[in-house]
Amino acid sequence: MSNYELALWSFPALLVLIFLRIPIALAMLTVAFGGTYLVTGATGMTLNQMKSLTFSTFSSYSLSIVPLFLLMGQFATLSGMSRSLFKTAEAFLGHRKGGVAMSAVGACAGFGAICGSSLATAATMGQVALPELRRYGYSGALATGTLAAGGTLGILIPPSVILVIYAILTEQNIAKLFVAAMIPGLLAALGYMCAIAIWVRISPNSGGTLPRVPWGARMRALGKVWPVLTIFLVVVGGIYLGVFTPTEAAAVGAAGTGIAAALSGGMSWAKLVQAILATASSTGMIFLIVLGAALFNGFLALTQLPQHSAEWVAGQGFSPWFILTVVLIMYLAFGCIMDSLSMILLTVPIIFPIMSALDFGVPPAEFGLWFGILVLIVVEVGLITPPVGMNLFVINSMAKDIPIGQTFRGVLPFVLTDILRVAILAAFPAITLWLVWIVY
Repeated sequence: MSNYELALWSFPALLVLIFLRIPIALAMLTVAFGGTYLVTGATGMTLNQMKSLTFSTFSSYSLSIVPLFLLMGQFATLSGMSRSLFKTAEAFLGHRKGGVAMSAVGACAGFGAICGSSLATAATMGQVALPELRRYGYSGALATGTLAAGGTLGILIPPSVILVIYAILTEQNIAKLFVAAMIPGLLAALGYMCAIAIWVRISPNSGGTLPRVPWGARMRALGKVWPVLTIFLVVVGGIYLGVFTPTEAAAVGAAGTGIAAALSGGMSWAKLVQAILATASSTGMIFLIVLGAALFNGFLALTQLPQHSAEWVAGQGFSPWFILTVVLIMYLAFGCIMDSLSMILLTVPIIFPIMSALDFGVPPAEFGLWFGILVLIVVEVGLITPPVGMNLFVINSMAKDIPIGQTFRGVLPFVLTDILRVAILAAFPAITLWLVWIVY
C-alpha cells in the first residue's frame, strides 16, 4: 500500500473510532501515531514529533485568545445577561406575529456577540426563552426549532472561537475575519426572523403575541443591556479600529464582562470559581483536539495527501463552482456526525490548499476570508441538521415534553434559510467582503 492510499484509508479508520465513541482528540492521536509509524517504520520519530509539536502548538500566542473568549462567555452565561437581552428584544418585537420567537433570535444574536459558542448560546437562551415561548402558546416545534437555530449565531457573530481557529490554520488575519463575519451574521438573524414570520402566517395557531410595550418602557429595557452593548462595541470596535489586537481585545472583553457581572450583582464567588473551572475544562478539551489535529495533519503532510489531492483535482478539469458545491455539501454531511471544531481542524488543512488553487474571481488575499465564512456557515448548519445536530439535543433536553421529532421538523425552515444564505454569499462574494473593503 502506498503512502497516499494509507492516508486515504486513515479517514475511514478515524470515523470508525468516532462511531465507537472514542473521544475525537484520542481518535486523531491514535490514527496519526499508527499512520506515521507505518510510513516511517520508527516509533521514535512520532514520539519526538509529539514532544516538539506539543510545545510549538501550545506556546502559540494566537491560541491564548481561546481561553479569554471562553471566560468572557462564561461570565456572560452565569451573570444573567441573557435574560436582560431577551426582555429587551421582547419589548421591541413581542407585539408582532411571532414576535416572542423573533425576540429569542435577537437575544441569541446579542448573546453570541459576547459568547462565541453555539452550544453555550443555545443552552443559555433556552433556559431563558423556552418558558416564555411556551407560556405564550408557541408550538413545541417552533419554540425548540427557533432556539436551536438561534444558538448557531454564537459561532458566526464575532467574537467566535471557531473563526479564531480557522484563522490560525489558514494564516488569515483574525480581525479581518471578524469584520467579514458581521454581515453574514446579521443576515442569518434576519433570515431566521423571516422564517418565523412566514411560519406564523401559514400556521396562525403556532404562536401568540404580547401587548405593545410603550416606548418609555422600551428605553428602560434597553438601558438594562448597556453592559452587553458597551462590551461588544469596545471589543469588536477596538479590533476594527486597530486599538487592540484580537488577543488584547479578548482580555479586555473578559475583564469587562466580569466587572459588569459583578456590578450587576449576578456574579458571586461561587460563580466566579465555576466560570474559571468551566473555562479551564473547555480550554483543555479544545487544546487536546488541536494537538490531535496537528499530529494527524502532520501525518497527512508526510504522505503528501494535500499536494496529491490538489494536483488530482486540478487535473480533472472540474468547474471551481462544482468543487465548491461538493466541498460545502461534504461539510454539511460531516456536521451531522462531528462537532464543528473537530471538523474545522481535521479538514481545513487539506481542503484549503485545494480550494486556494482554484479561480473563483476573488483575489488570493481575500479568498481565505470569503471561503472561511462559507465554511463556518455550513458548519453552523450542521449543528441543527437532523439526526445528529448538537443544538437540537441541547434544546430538546430542556423541553422533555416535546418529542425530538417535533424539534427536527421545527428546525427545517431555518435550515432552508441557511442554505439560501450560503447560495447567495457564494454567488456574491462582495456581500461578505464589502465591510472588509470599507474598514481596511
